[in-house]
Amino acid sequence: MAARSAPSCHLRLEWVYGYRGHQCRNNLFYTAAKEIVYFVAGVGVVYSPREHRQKFYRGHSDDIISLALHPERVLVATGQVGKEPYICVWDSYTVQTISVLKDVHTHGIACLAFDLDGQRLVSVGLDSKNAVCVWDWKRGKMLSMAPGHTDRIFDISWDLYQPNKLVSCGVKHIKFWSLCGNALTPKRGVFGKTGDLQTILCLACARDELTYSGALNGDIYVWKGINLIRTIQGAHTAGIFSMNACEEGFATGGRDGCIRLWDLTFKPITVIDLRETDQGYKGLSVRSVCWRGDHILVGTQDSEIFEIVVHERKKPFLIMQGHCEGELWALAIHPTKPLAVTGSDDRSVRIWSLVDHALIARCNMEEPIRCAAVNVDGIHLALGMKDGSFTVLRVRDMTEVVHIKDRKEAIHELKYSPDGTYLAVGCNDSSVDIYGVAQRYKKMGECVGSLSFITHLDWSSDSRYLQTNDGNGKRLFYRMPGGKEVSNKEETKGVHWASWTCVSGLEVNGIWPKYSEINDINSVDGNYIGQVLVTADDYGIVKLFRYPCLRKGAKFRKYIGHSAHVTNVRWSHDHQWVISIGGADHAVFQWRFIPERKLKDALHIAPQESLADSNSDESDSDLSDVPELDSEIEQETQLTYRRQVYKEDLPQLKEQYKEKQKSGTSKRRERAPGNSIRLHFVHGYRGYDCRSNLFYTQIGEIVYHVAAVGVIYNRQQNTQRFYLGHDDDILCLAIHPSKDYVATGQVGRDPSVHIWDTETIKPLSILKGYHQYGVCAVDFSADGKRLASVGIDESHTVVLWDWKKGEKLSIARGSKDKIFVVKMNPYVPDKLITAGIKHMKFWRRAGGGLVGRKGYIGTLGKNETMMCAVYGWTEEMAFTGTSTGDVCIWRDIFLVKTVKAHDGPVFSMHALEKGFVTGGKDGVVALWDDCFERCLKTYAIKRAALAPGSKGLLLEDNPSIRAISLGHGHILVGTKNGEILEVDKSGPITLLVQGHMEGEVWGLATHPYLPICATVSDDKTLRIWDLSPSHCMLAVRKLKKGGRCCCFSPDGKALAVGLCDGSFLMANADTLEDLVSFHHRKDIISDIRFSPGSGKYLAVASHDSFVDIYNVMSSKRVGICKGATSYITHIDWDIRGKLLQVNTGAKEQLFFEAPRGKRQTIPRMEVEKIGWASWTSVLGLCCEGIWPVIGEVTDVTASCLTHDKMVLATGDDLGFVKLFRYPAKGKCGKFKRYVAHSTQVTNVRWTCDDSTLVTLGGADMSLMVWTNEMEGSREKRPCDSEESDTGSEEDGGYDSDVTRENEISYTIRALSTNIRPMFGIKPHLQQKEPSMDERQGIVRGSRPPVSRAPPQPEKLQTNNVGKKKRPIEDLMLELVFGYRGRDCRNNVHYLNDGDDIIYHTASIGILHNVATGIQSFYQEHNDDILCLTVNQHPKFVNIVATGQVGDSADMSPTAPSVHIWDAVNKQTLAILRCYHSKGVCSVSFSATGKLLLSVGLDPEHTVTIWRWQEGAKIASKAGHNQRIFVAEFRPDSDSQFVSVGVKHVKFWTLAGRALLSKKGLLSSLADARMQTMLAVAFGANNLTFTGTISGDVCVWKDHILCRVVARAHNGPVFAMYTTLRDGLIVTGGKERPSKEGGAVKLWDQELRRCRAFRLETGQITDCVRSVCRGRGKILVGTRNAEIIEVGEKNAACNILVNGHVDGPIWGLATHPSRDFFLSAAEDGTVRLWDIADKKMLNKVNLGHAARTVCYSPEGDMVAIGMKNGEFIILLVSSLKIWGKKRDRRCAIHDIRFSPDCRFLAVGSSENSVDFYDLSLGPTLNRTSYCKDIPSFVIQMDFSADSRYLQVSTGCYKRHVYEVPSGRHLTDQAAIDRITWATWTSILGSEVMGIWSRHAEKADVTCACVSHSGISLVTGDDFGMVKLFDFPCPEKFAKHKRFLGHSPHVTNIRFTSGDRHVISAGGDDCRLVTFSAQEQTLFAS
Repeated sequence: MAARSAPSCHLRLEWVYGYRGHQCRNNLFYTAAKEIVYFVAGVGVVYSPREHRQKFYRGHSDDIISLALHPERVLVATGQVGKEPYICVWDSYTVQTISVLKDVHTHGIACLAFDLDGQRLVSVGLDSKNAVCVWDWKRGKMLSMAPGHTDRIFDISWDLYQPNKLVSCGVKHIKFWSLCGNALTPKRGVFGKTGDLQTILCLACARDELTYSGALNGDIYVWKGINLIRTIQGAHTAGIFSMNACEEGFATGGRDGCIRLWDLTFKPITVIDLRETDQGYKGLSVRSVCWRGDHILVGTQDSEIFEIVVHERKKPFLIMQGHCEGELWALAIHPTKPLAVTGSDDRSVRIWSLVDHALIARCNMEEPIRCAAVNVDGIHLALGMKDGSFTVLRVRDMTEVVHIKDRKEAIHELKYSPDGTYLAVGCNDSSVDIYGVAQRYKKMGECVGSLSFITHLDWSSDSRYLQTNDGNGKRLFYRMPGGKEVSNKEETKGVHWASWTCVSGLEVNGIWPKYSEINDINSVDGNYIGQVLVTADDYGIVKLFRYPCLRKGAKFRKYIGHSAHVTNVRWSHDHQWVISIGGADHAVFQWRFIPERKLKDALHIAPQESLADSNSDESDSDLSDVPELDSEIEQETQLTYRRQVYKEDLPQLKEQYKEKQKSGTSKRRERAPGNSIRLHFVHGYRGYDCRSNLFYTQIGEIVYHVAAVGVIYNRQQNTQRFYLGHDDDILCLAIHPSKDYVATGQVGRDPSVHIWDTETIKPLSILKGYHQYGVCAVDFSADGKRLASVGIDESHTVVLWDWKKGEKLSIARGSKDKIFVVKMNPYVPDKLITAGIKHMKFWRRAGGGLVGRKGYIGTLGKNETMMCAVYGWTEEMAFTGTSTGDVCIWRDIFLVKTVKAHDGPVFSMHALEKGFVTGGKDGVVALWDDCFERCLKTYAIKRAALAPGSKGLLLEDNPSIRAISLGHGHILVGTKNGEILEVDKSGPITLLVQGHMEGEVWGLATHPYLPICATVSDDKTLRIWDLSPSHCMLAVRKLKKGGRCCCFSPDGKALAVGLCDGSFLMANADTLEDLVSFHHRKDIISDIRFSPGSGKYLAVASHDSFVDIYNVMSSKRVGICKGATSYITHIDWDIRGKLLQVNTGAKEQLFFEAPRGKRQTIPRMEVEKIGWASWTSVLGLCCEGIWPVIGEVTDVTASCLTHDKMVLATGDDLGFVKLFRYPAKGKCGKFKRYVAHSTQVTNVRWTCDDSTLVTLGGADMSLMVWTNEMEGSREKRPCDSEESDTGSEEDGGYDSDVTRENEISYTIRALSTNIRPMFGIKPHLQQKEPSMDERQGIVRGSRPPVSRAPPQPEKLQTNNVGKKKRPIEDLMLELVFGYRGRDCRNNVHYLNDGDDIIYHTASIGILHNVATGIQSFYQEHNDDILCLTVNQHPKFVNIVATGQVGDSADMSPTAPSVHIWDAVNKQTLAILRCYHSKGVCSVSFSATGKLLLSVGLDPEHTVTIWRWQEGAKIASKAGHNQRIFVAEFRPDSDSQFVSVGVKHVKFWTLAGRALLSKKGLLSSLADARMQTMLAVAFGANNLTFTGTISGDVCVWKDHILCRVVARAHNGPVFAMYTTLRDGLIVTGGKERPSKEGGAVKLWDQELRRCRAFRLETGQITDCVRSVCRGRGKILVGTRNAEIIEVGEKNAACNILVNGHVDGPIWGLATHPSRDFFLSAAEDGTVRLWDIADKKMLNKVNLGHAARTVCYSPEGDMVAIGMKNGEFIILLVSSLKIWGKKRDRRCAIHDIRFSPDCRFLAVGSSENSVDFYDLSLGPTLNRTSYCKDIPSFVIQMDFSADSRYLQVSTGCYKRHVYEVPSGRHLTDQAAIDRITWATWTSILGSEVMGIWSRHAEKADVTCACVSHSGISLVTGDDFGMVKLFDFPCPEKFAKHKRFLGHSPHVTNIRFTSGDRHVISAGGDDCRLVTFSAQEQTLFAS
């Protein structure tokens, strides 16, 4: 038999020798059934030691490298390498796939671990970021992902004692992870001083937050929390590769070959040194340990598996062994016994027993072995070595016979001759040597014909000839034993070869693919008896071919299991087995051969399930034996549905073009027209390339699709309703089992499936994100919960969905060839079938993947193309219709029988309760019994059977049937010709709907006075349609050629038709009979027009670029219009019939005079003054505006003007129908746009009375009828149109606050830079000057114990002498003064019935008690919070969500995130890392509280919806191209929300996983314009209120503006709040306080009446940023950082929180004796704060920005330095000015009183310090100043004796000056002796340790030493407050850090008594008070 078909025998994997010990660890376990599970190559192995039996899991397509065992020890997870690696979870008992996890990792999966209850799985990838991913593996869903580490991760484990915690370790790190929401947050383990930072190889978690880990040096590191607490040194002498925890304790295994057992507290129990045991050897290295009870499993580097019984530890039992390092190439078979010999680069030769599945002998050689052969009698074994030598051993005892080295390069192949006399040895140097066996292997000859290395040899049966293959693929013959080359082909023709192992040669041509020139087949072995050939290749595949196989590209069966290259393959001596060996995987596979005769009994060995299409049994090249495809199917497979431009790309394209055109002039554009149109009826049904897309709904309406429209047709009333949610061709349709929902799939770049309700026509869910180009098949499950869809991408992806949630459940690659149908099993929701071109697959769901098995055809038939499929009456039975007219009947996956059903393909079938109905290309509907045994009845679709009520005419008998459905007593039939028919059971047929057949439709004409129109198409028909209520085709006529245009004569009696061949004809409009025809042109006639009035002339335009003018009466051509340079597209007559307007393909607008055709030039301005009889032109000034922004990608193909000349309708290439106001002057006019056609609209025409617009779709062959709704007449129904999309040019209004908020750019803390313009070298990088001691030559520490020298003075004067000094141990956040109001809003809320308020500032959430002022803090954010909201649902009390700033959205810890937390106990409930790069600017909870909406600051302003409790992202979409300020859910909805922003308001709906949005329609409210919207609130009945920048509030009903509340506020309305209790609405705005108005107003539910409240803040304008309403109180947050409570009854204001308005706050001073402090800021105020009362006592307005402030030593005076160079001295008691002075023009940076109160030092940015003598009174004359200060002054400190001043400057230098002379003191010794009164300097050797390593761009900005002189606090540009010990001269000193500020802490101070630390913020203008916790005396 020819090699046309694959062999009918089969291989079954029986045994695998080997275990993967290299590069893997922890991959060996006991299952619950006491079996052993491990992996080798690409196979998971389950070995039963009791029965000595192996089971195999073969779902992987490449090397497995990781394995984890489920806690119940039955399920196993394995991960593989590869470009798209996946994880399989499988059952170790049945070895079936349970779940597949894919599409996340790349390169490979390095580690896996299950959590305690086995619900979740964590995986680590091999990609560059070593991604860590957590899965819900049963659902195949990724829960969370984060970058793991920059270097390799070796082990990961769940903490089994703490939920949601993991630990990972690897190269030089260990990380402790916590999982919260979707965020995985790592903390690095701190090695500290306890142990060396080194690579950690393995770990195990124990109770009490303990983690044990094995390190590279053999120590065990013990961690508590994230800190290393102790090490167990020398646990092993080298790296610890494996650690296994069990009930009894822990087992560790290391590179030193030892196993150690430890108890639960990690005390050693025992040690087992495997190297010392009987099986041991030097260099044994343990890679995996598993301890269960008294058994220990050990896996070694060298591929052995030992089992140790603890009490006989000296006698480990060797369960499995294999080859190890290097590659495995040598394989030989014993000639008489079931033995195989292998030899490898590990220098061992091993003999395996194929019967006992065991190693029976092993011998180590000196050199790596590359090939082997056994003599005929089985006595000698020859081994070829890598160094060019070969050795012969006796098989009996492995002793050496001879060792010969004649060559220098590797020996690749050797073979004994069949008579046993010779040995041929092939070498890498291209030669073959022949040796005589009996002559003690003396060299007898040499063959030297090859030019490349020898790869294969074969002897002839008589030992006289040798054939060789070499690396070039040449096949040569030699005579033996001399080695002379045989050049004569004839001589070798009849030679019979003893064996066939050559890869080239006629007999094995077929093993090579048809067109391949490659040598990737490594080995072949022929089985002459079984007539089969087995091959091994570089792709890890073993294939079975027929032998001989002569024609290239033969069929085969293939088997996977090996990973990379299979190096050798051989039949056993009795052909029972095939042995294959893997090069890199060191594995030996033993396959059992199952010949044909046995296959019948072995049906249970049906093809193994697979994920990759790999171990499919057929070959890849199935094409040769398939009959020709049916022409219809052939045509259909050619369709690609690719688009040049996808609708999804339009917004981006528009943006690009807008950018280009910005420079152009922008005229004010016309408004869109007032009229609108509504789709009324569609003629057409898509049958030519779709099947089974026609159904009855629940109530008997008919649902189908055409173009981009889903149609619901009511046959009683002959009306249609439409689903218009799609924007491109619908390709498939399925109906829900309840018959009231429909799923439709469309074309698109990321195509979607819409599920919609046939009653309400609303979308319920939209599924997208997993297909490409289009969706060609969909099907619902029997329970209606799931949906399967198939895409038309290269691999025809199959996706299974939970459609209500919009979730992808599973995904798999379907097939290379087209899939036509998918069907879900009605009995088992996890099973489905797909059928298509030579494709029939049975799938079952496995987690996130689908496992497919090909249908098994056996001998019953050929691999057919399947066109349709249904399930039968049990879950096993399936039926498919083929392209040859058969019905195939399947049981399980086996073909049981075939039945001939139709002539030609069976296109559709439908299952009934008691049988089936089928329809085919032969136009026959057949009814069958329930097992396809007899055909009960047939109906032929014929014209004769048409019933009288039909809505049209059948074009031909027996049209090809594409869809069939039953219901309501009828059979519904859809045909390829676009007809829908209803067949009564008794026979009559009613035609319901029809359209044109395949081919483009271009010609359209409306009748001059009747409501009818004519169309002509490439399908060679001319049709007349009734547009009145009967909606049917009135007449049809077949033409000889297709037609492109038509036109009625003015009297309506004649109809002219232009054809595609250049001819045209005139027909009688009633009978359609010919009147006359002409053929003057060769090319298409593109337009044809009768002149107006009597219709005397006929103008005929052609693609030949001419317009011919005919006289109708005389039937003669009277004129030709010449001069067009391209084909003619449109022509129009003027009213007089004297002038023609012509458009051409080159966009020319030309004019010709009739009847002669003389060219005229008419100025552009004059054209519109001419009265035109019709206007269908697309060029000229009057319609300049109809060309879209993206005119380069799309053409406007047609236009038509209403008879009243008001509205111009156009159609374009993208399928849009648009209406413009006429004339449409100016570029890019405004329009209303309608989507219904899919691709280009070829023609549009208004009917005679303008009541109806008719449009034609070119490729969708549909005729659509739209009713025109005049401006006034229509009821307020939301129109289906989209308004014009080019945003309005008018600016949206201006306000400084809005602009600031819109343009602010948030940087993350880690990237913050200097707040001061510093320069120079940072202190920790400067060269150190020697200290006084060193200069005096005294070595540190050598000073005598008692010195006569006076003691070194104190660095700092201390004021608590006598007290024991204790350092400050910790700072606790106690109070925060400030609230972020200037660029955030809606961020102050009531909690606990108004007892508490919650708000935020910097990175802290604050809960503030209204009565006591006590604050508590949420401090988990690592960067600034930008938004806050409170969950209103009673189930989620006190739940708060806050969103923060971040950088790129890479899911790392610095990515933007939303935290959801409990306000009372500050517990984090979820962290959502999001894809909003830059930050999150708005958050909102849904009505049920379960969903959260977040909006990003990224360029697209993405809107995302989360199910926050699971941390799952449900949907996400780009929101708007400009800033969105707020988005809020409707208070009663979980699916509707509104977003507002810059010139933007959008109304959103969540459908499944898709977000649908509608722009707000300004409707026809006079002069309403789109303003910038700032706030949103809601009312009943779908009302929405939005606050605008102008102070108006817009009121929207659905998405249409219905009224405007003018000037609700005088300035922007920044905040609105909807009270859920009573529906009242609070608004807050920016306005000046006046008698009647106020910045806060309370409105009724409809926003008609209001009451205003004044905020008594004393500001000139109040700017409200946040409002909230509680019980009788309104809570207000202002731009000035105040939070105020207003009483509703008495309007009394109570200020709860104060803060500085604008930062930075530079000045900070603490009172010398009381707990008061002062702050001075850029907002021109100095404020006095009381820490005990937690409030602001006073504030002074200075009128200028203040920079610094200082108390006098007694606390009776205050000095203030200003930004303008002035300074002021106030008396504290009266706040009167004591004196002021301005001697400098630049900012004063620091101001200080001397301790004796005599001098005032003033330091400024003019590089100066001035001294003023206060004893001279308030005149304040400067007494002197300090000279040569190198840069601006930062801080100053006086010495305790008032004689010196230290100054730190902007160039990182500290200088000391004498007071009052100002002389520079340079003597270091003198400086070292000074005692300072205060220390606020950031410079100097005493504070060297405060500078951190990471301060390249950012600095330490401020410092303060405690009054006790032993603690130091600093603030820096990152917003950190740090606590050090003072002094800290060592670099990078130890410290504690405290977060609380945004970037830039500007100043910091201790209060008196060191009780508190006050810090002031730059960006956040807030003051933070920490209480200082002293160390207790007895603490260590």
